[in-house]
Amino acid sequence: MQFCRVRSVAEAVDELSRWGTEGRILAGGTDVMPQYLRGEHAPAALIDISGIDGLQGISEVGGVTSIGALVTLRRLATASLVQLRHPALAQAAASVGAWQTQTVATVGGNVCTAAATADTLPALLVADAQLTLVSKSGRRRIGLEEFLEGPGATGLRPTELLRAIEVEPLGERSAEGYLKFGRRSAMDLAVVGLTLRLSVTPSGVVSDARIAVCGGTRSPHRVSSAEAAIAGSQLIDGRLDCAEAAAELASAAVPERADSAQYRRRVLPGLLSRLAERCVAEISGAGG
Repeated sequence: MQFCRVRSVAEAVDELSRWGTEGRILAGGTDVMPQYLRGEHAPAALIDISGIDGLQGISEVGGVTSIGALVTLRRLATASLVQLRHPALAQAAASVGAWQTQTVATVGGNVCTAAATADTLPALLVADAQLTLVSKSGRRRIGLEEFLEGPGATGLRPTELLRAIEVEPLGERSAEGYLKFGRRSAMDLAVVGLTLRLSVTPSGVVSDARIAVCGGTRSPHRVSSAEAAIAGSQLIDGRLDCAEAAAELASAAVPERADSAQYRRRVLPGLLSRLAERCVAEISGAGG
């Protein structure tokens, strides 16, 4: 196996063009190296992009937040811009493994590995994440929802590199959060994870609700039927009735038949209720 260390995006796409399906991108290595050692992948070349400075920034561009593919999960969890504009993403990043993992694992790796248990993906989905992919033939943009084709499967072409992720920040009178349930602690893979982004008008009507889940046998995904059950609801005494949305969430998000699926169905309504209560409290505290 050949090891190719590159220092620029141009060099990276040159190597990807050269190796095609025989090449594999190496960033943080928290997924690629264990898979290689287990014999799940045997690439002819590892293309190390960890030294590309241009992929490590977080900035506000045209009202959206742009996050470089090499931004580590630790930085996502602690960056003030992310904590303020994308609290669910910061919370999700902070829940991934121990700090040792967070300091090397990258958001781009999390996206491109597309694991069913990937904590950051629900938070990115509710923020309408848009991906910028580059290759020798140019660049293209694709929504994260379209990009995710199944657990471990994406729309990334062999000659493409994920350059940046653009996400929509919270608006006024909006709040969001991420909660996961693991077998033992927050450092476990998510048995189920849930992100809720909620917007409420001054009169107490839910103007927007976005719900995304991870865990199980499907890719992380939004649950439109649960979102529709909340949108347009009126807060009663400062509380949101989530019963209908919880039922939709449990049935639509976990359709597979298995004991573990039944367990996830039981857990999800409680996570949704806790997040809704937290979001409503934050919005009420900020906007009266």
